[in-house]
Formats: sequence, structure tokens, C-alpha cells
Amino acid sequence: MTLKVDPEDHGFTVIAVSGEIDVYTAPKLRERLIGLVEAGSYQLIVDMEGVEFLDSTGLGVLVGGLKRVRAHDGWIDLVCTQGRILRIFRITGLNKVFSIHDSVADAVTAHTQPGPDDTQE
Repeated sequence: MTLKVDPEDHGFTVIAVSGEIDVYTAPKLRERLIGLVEAGSYQLIVDMEGVEFLDSTGLGVLVGGLKRVRAHDGWIDLVCTQGRILRIFRITGLNKVFSIHDSVADAVTAHTQPGPDDTQE
């Protein structure tokens, strides 16, 4: 598994993950997420387009990271278009917990564009 962290505009941090997120590699992702939260990054986009395999340990790391950022009124959004990975999120119901986008640009736009409740009439 490889991790690449890029601070983005609008105060978001993008973590590009590739390879396998499993019982052997998940601790590396967990450490990175904890480090980012401790450094004050509470708005995270995890780009999973390069992920080939995800197991329950990897899911647990993502949920644990979400709990950490939510303690600071933050969020974690995911970028994933791969059917086999999306299926895991649907089966576990985590597609209702995480916002899942088709691209990093879509995830950024979701947090920078005014929503229906933010528009003035």
C-alpha cells in the first residue's frame, strides 16, 4: 500500500491510497489518519481509486478515522468508482455513513458549493 498526502485548497487534505488495505497494511493508514487529525486536519478526502483490495480491517480504520475527525466537527469523504470496492460499502451500509464521490474534484465541489439550504431567495 502506498499513501500520498496533499493539502488542497479550501483547507481540505487529500490522501491518495493505492494497493491493498488489509490487516497488514491498515496500521499504516491508521497512523497517517491519526497524525493528520493530531496536526489539525479535520476535513479529509480519501482517494481510493488506486485501491485494489479492502478488507474489514481497512473499513475499521476508515470508520475510526471518521470518529476522530467528527470529534472536531470534521468529515472524511471517499473517492471511489470501482464496483468491487463500492459493493463492500453498500453491503456493510457504510455508503450511508461516508459521502462517496466519483473524483477528488467532485468531493471538493460538494464542500465548496452552497447547498440548497445555503441559497438565499
